[in-house]
This record gives sequence, C-alpha cells and structure tokens, in this order.
Amino acid sequence: MPSGTYPLARRTAERFRGWGGVAAMAVACGLTASLTLLPLTHHGGDAAAAPGTYGPGPGVGTGVQVAADTCENPEASLRPSTADGPSIQAVKARGKLVVGVDQSSYRWGYRNPEKGTLEGFDIDLARAIARDILGDEKAVIFRAIPTNQRIAALDSGKVDLVVRTMTINCKRIQQVAFSTAYFQAGQQVLAPKLAKDITGYDSSLRGKRICTAEGSTAYEALEANSFGALFKDEGDGTKDDKDLLTVPNQLDCLARLQLGEVDAVVTDNALAAGQAAQDPAVELKGRPFTTEFYGVAAKLGNDDLVRRVNQVLVNYRQGPWQKAYKDWLEKDLPGIPGPPAPLYK
Repeated sequence: MPSGTYPLARRTAERFRGWGGVAAMAVACGLTASLTLLPLTHHGGDAAAAPGTYGPGPGVGTGVQVAADTCENPEASLRPSTADGPSIQAVKARGKLVVGVDQSSYRWGYRNPEKGTLEGFDIDLARAIARDILGDEKAVIFRAIPTNQRIAALDSGKVDLVVRTMTINCKRIQQVAFSTAYFQAGQQVLAPKLAKDITGYDSSLRGKRICTAEGSTAYEALEANSFGALFKDEGDGTKDDKDLLTVPNQLDCLARLQLGEVDAVVTDNALAAGQAAQDPAVELKGRPFTTEFYGVAAKLGNDDLVRRVNQVLVNYRQGPWQKAYKDWLEKDLPGIPGPPAPLYK
C-alpha cells in the first residue's frame, strides 16, 4: 500500500468505530515505510550440493525419506548439512545474510510501532539462521518484499532467503528451492462477524467480492473453484490492473474489508488469525480447506544454503520453535503441538 495513506487509516477507524482501535493499527502496519537497506553484492546461484556430513542430528528421527522425483510430497527437501558451499561462503564474505520478509503480517513479520523493529515468528527464524551461519543473530539485512515478489527477489539475487509464510507446493518447487516445512497452516475465509450469510469456502461466496494476495495459493484456490465469487480485478496481471481484489500484500485485504470494498478475504488461517486478533469485528468462517506447509525459500541451485537451513531447523524444532510459537502464535492459534516432521529426499 502507498506510504501516503496514513490519513486513510485514520478515516477508516473513525468511519468504523465499532471495529475498534486495532483496526487502525492493522492498516498502519501495512503502511509502514520501507526498510533502510544496505547494498547487496550479487552472487551466483549455481552451487552444487554441498559435501559433508548430513544429519540426522537430534529431532530428525520422525522424518520420512521420499523419492526425489515426485511431487506427492513437495515439502521433501535436501538432507541437512553444516558444510560450507559457494552460497554459504558468499554470505560469510559479505558478513550479512539478506532475508526477504514481511513487515505487515501481525505475529509473523511486522514492524512494532513503538519500538520500530521487525518482530514475529518468521523474524525469529531468520535471526536463528543468521546466528548459525555468521555467529550473530543481528548479522541479517531484512528486505521487505510483497507477496507477489518473493520468487523474483530470489531470482534477481536481491535476497539470499525468503522467510515469509511461503507455502511449499508443486508449482513453486520448480521455481525455488525450499527447506523442510517449519509450519503447517490451511486456507480459510475471513469475513466480518456480522456477515452471517458467509459460512466458509462454499456456495455462500457466490456473488461476493473476495480479496486475495497476488501470487498466493489463495488466489490459485479460487481460480480452481471460486463458487461464483468475484475475485479477479479487471485486467488482472496487466498494467490496467485496478488492484482492488488482488493486492500485492495480504494485509491490504484487511484494509479493503474494513473499507467495505470487499466482502471477504481468503488467505492462510495462520495469517487470518493474526488479522482477527488485530480487528475483533472479523472472524474465520468455516474450516480450513487446504493443507499448507511453510518453508524457507532459496534460489534454485543454492543447495548448500538449503542444507544449512535444514540443519538449523533440526535444532530449531527442539525448543526454539516452541518458544517462538508461545511468544507469537499460541494466543491466536492455540493447540498446535509442534512443528511438522521433516521430510527428506
């Protein structure tokens, strides 16, 4: 969303007083100014699989090994390793790990309005990776990237990794290299509590204006079965795109919902729960209708970096994951016993 729309957030809060003050906060999070970023030296992404000793290490015993050439389990990743390859060496030479993150997803990656710092579940994981590779969790440059630019940021070398609630699926594993899954979520409908006629991802969406983030799995789900919902902007994906129903960042959908410009949002329930926590006038409708696994993404070919991230996750699942879940997610997403078990090729 453009940085000049802070007055809009205020007008929205005044117009929808029943939505509570957190509504303005939700919009403001999405309008935070871009991060000040250090220049990045571009490095190649043709690293071969790193040699060295691979896992299992603690906590991997519940993992499953699957065939390498199948998409039955797209979340299967390379076995973990502590070995340095070309990608790791480039990060060490730079002295900074550059990570693409969100800055507007409450509880996952958002800018604390009081401290001015990035916080959340994904931010904690990114810092853990930097600490493992460079010995310092502060040796990381965060680059805020919209949902529809995650893959492009990796391809261009703008970032080394993307840690941004990115779902692993068959299409994306042809475009980027994923770590093992670090979180399980599902697509669900978010709508105002007063919208009793919307009951979930079903025929109740017919004729309704539905907002999704461009390039998201939610958009793909509606392409497959929209139940008669309106979810495509005129000129979607072209320069004439009016950017109302399909938006660059998922939080923009909450602002559209608060303004009454859309009737509902389809997104990961993990993200939607954070938005419902920001705005008590909205709620999740129905049940999740997909299974989504989040992974850390790297550029295709940077196998040594993927293996290193998987090694970090081996240890992260043994305590740090549970702490991060308690700190950021448990209140809004209770009852999750732990992270997904890793699958390896």
